[in-house]
This record gives sequence, C-alpha cells and structure tokens, in this order.
Amino acid sequence: MTRTAPADGLHQPPYLAGHFTPVPDEITARDLTVRGAIPPELSGRYFRNGHNPKPGEEPTHWFRGAGMLHGVRLGGGRAQWYRNRWVRTPALDGAPLVRGDGTVDLTASVAGTHVIEHAGRILALQEANLPFEMSPELDTIGVHDFRGGLTTAMTAHPKEDPETGELHFFGYAPTAPYLTYYVADAQGELIHSQVVPAAGPTLMHDFGLTAHHTVWLDLPVVFDAEEPSGIPYRWSDTYRPRIGVMPRTGPAEPVWYEVEAGAMIHVTNAHEDAAGRIVVEGPRYDRSSWESSWKWWTGAPGHPPVPAVGSMRHRWILDPATGTAREERLDSLVTEFATINEALTGSAHRYTYTVAFPGAGLERYALVKYDALTGRRQIADAGPGRMYGEPCFVKAAGGTAEDDGYLMTLVSDLARDASELLVLNARDVTQPPIAAIELPRRVPAGIHGSWIPDA
Repeated sequence: MTRTAPADGLHQPPYLAGHFTPVPDEITARDLTVRGAIPPELSGRYFRNGHNPKPGEEPTHWFRGAGMLHGVRLGGGRAQWYRNRWVRTPALDGAPLVRGDGTVDLTASVAGTHVIEHAGRILALQEANLPFEMSPELDTIGVHDFRGGLTTAMTAHPKEDPETGELHFFGYAPTAPYLTYYVADAQGELIHSQVVPAAGPTLMHDFGLTAHHTVWLDLPVVFDAEEPSGIPYRWSDTYRPRIGVMPRTGPAEPVWYEVEAGAMIHVTNAHEDAAGRIVVEGPRYDRSSWESSWKWWTGAPGHPPVPAVGSMRHRWILDPATGTAREERLDSLVTEFATINEALTGSAHRYTYTVAFPGAGLERYALVKYDALTGRRQIADAGPGRMYGEPCFVKAAGGTAEDDGYLMTLVSDLARDASELLVLNARDVTQPPIAAIELPRRVPAGIHGSWIPDA
C-alpha cells in the first residue's frame, strides 16, 4: 500500500525523512576515497538492504517501501566501487501482494529487509514473499524458490549452521498453516520441510537456532485484518505468549513455554547451556514500547523521534526439566539490530554488537559492545547528527579469539549529507576507525546487511 507523497515535501512520515530520506536514483562510483587503511584480508562485498520508495511514492508503513541494495566492493586494500540498485520485483512496479481474487502473489515482494549469500546465491529477502536472487553487481536475476520446493514465504532471517553449512529458515502466514520449517543443505538444495504444529497467527520475524533445536516465538503481536498500515498485525492483550522449542530433526512438535507478554523482532542468538536449558537473547519490547515504535513505523500522530523505543536486551532461559521459563532484562539501553560473530550461531557467545538509540541516558545514536563474561559494555558515540547502521562482524586473518576481527557499519551523517562505510576494531569499538570509506552519496539508514567474501 502506497499513497502519493505531498508535492511540497511537508508532513512526510519519519521513515521518509532525516537519516531515512530515500535517494531518487541508482548510481555507480569507482575508486572511493579511503581514510586509514583497509585490512588486506577484506576482499569481497559489503551489501546492505533497506526500504527506499521510488520518487513520489509514500508507503503506509516503513516496511512497505521498495527494497534497495547498497554495495561496496573491497579488494587489494582499495574500495573499488559503490553502487545502489532497487530489487526489481513485481512490487516495484505496483503489483499487490494480495491479488483481486484474494490469492497471494509470493513474487510481489519489496525485498527490502535483508541480503544474504548461501551456496553461491545472493538473496534479497522480505518475510512475506519468496526471495529474489541478485548478481554480485546487484542486478536482479529473479525469484528463487529452491526448484519449486519453497511453497510459502521465506523469513528474512535464515540461520546458517556454521558446522554443516545448512541453511535453516521458515515461512509464516496469517492463516493456517501458520508456520513451516525448512532446511537447505550447503549446496542450496532443499532437504527438509515441515509444518510446525500448534503455531499461531503471530508476527514471527525471526527465530532461534541451537545445536539441536529450533526456537519459535509465538508472542502477542498477532494478525489483525483491521490494522490500517498494510502490515496486518497488532498487539493483543488476550493472546497467550509462548516460546516453542523443537528438535531440528523432524518430524517433531515443539514444547511450548509460557512467558511474560512481550514482543521481539530479532533474536541475537540461542544456545543450549551445560544443564540442557535453552537460552535465548534479543531486544524485547513491552506493550508500551511496541506501540510507540509502531507509531514511528507507520508515521502515526504522536510518533517518537526515533524508530526504536524501549527495546532492551533480554534473556529467556527455558528449562525442559521443569517446563518453565525464567527471563531477565540484561541492560537498560534502548537497542536493536544486535549481531554476533556468526561462527557462534547456535552456541554460547560472549560478545554482542548492537546499535543503541537515543533515550535511556543516551543523547545520540551509539554502537555498543557487550561482554557477557564480565558484564561490561563499550559505548561508541556516533557523534552529532550521525547514525550507525547494523554492525557486521568479519573475522581477521589468523584470528583465534571470538572478537579477533572487524565490524563493518554504514554511518549516515546529516550535517555533511554524506555516508561512510566504517571498518572498526571489534576488540575495542571506541577506537578510531581502522578505515573510513567515503561513499559518493548519503545512504539512507536501512535494515540488515552482510559481508560476502570472495572466498
């Protein structure tokens, strides 16, 4: 759903203004200016996805804007090129997700949430649709459905098992079957699919993966056809919040754990501890913070000044011996877009990297590194008028410790009307950047990205 943007540019929703102001076109620039030195082992592409409506269009929700990929090619210590491209899907030209006869067109994706690589394919993802394959130069190749094996939408947050190379993912829908679980092998062939029993019509943006289990979030943001934003989900006080734990090998059914009412968009990580309990971490919203953030996402009157309000680092410990869940807040900063060293996906991790939003004692955007062992945190202030994007961890050549590596993050700078791709020392995010790559334009603040190495 879109509407025509005001001709005078006034009264635009927040997701079309400030750091999020869309760019009007696609460009390519070569031999970018670099301050500092790009580590020689960084040979590959950094791609970042986000919503960028075409000029004159105003989507009714932040998540409904057309997907645009921004990419930087690194190699030989140089920033060889920058380019940005819309993902060319039917939705880019106005095709609706729901056709006039009520059927769903899974190809009508805005493809604007995430971009990953698996088995040699680069996929632009949006959870209500099929993925779209992109070329290494960000040209759209076309829809990808795993040779017809994927018959539902695909989450924007698949998890790759660091040991096997398998890709675990799911599709969810507002009508039954609500949830379907898939596994593709390291070669990209679909090897498992299963409808997950007893799941409900909840908004399930992400999930958890441990060494032996999948973790399903059945939380109280549920389908509501009357929601006017075009994203038909709304907080429900009557929906019973649960987290389900299911063996990765199927067919199987989840064991459900009742939890306190809360919502979570992104799972930082999940693992099994020495006692066999399932530990899940991520930024959690209560009802007030969810509804305040939703106002920003929809541009509703009285919306807050930033897109995330009240989402705080949280932990759930699910105990199969007692069938109960224990949960705790881990910090008071407002955070989102948390990442880890993905070599530890499904295992216990020590370090979490995340974006902190103004509020809860912070005046500006910041990048935060949490140490689960010591409880300490490092906070790197973005600076006036600047906003960090999601941090992406890249291992350093020869690195052995969990944080031996680099963080890549795109920074939007409103005062300079410019953006940079920063390469930071993951061991100490408060140090000056190892390299700052000057981009030829300000890149709108977006959602998720990936480092895709040449190897």
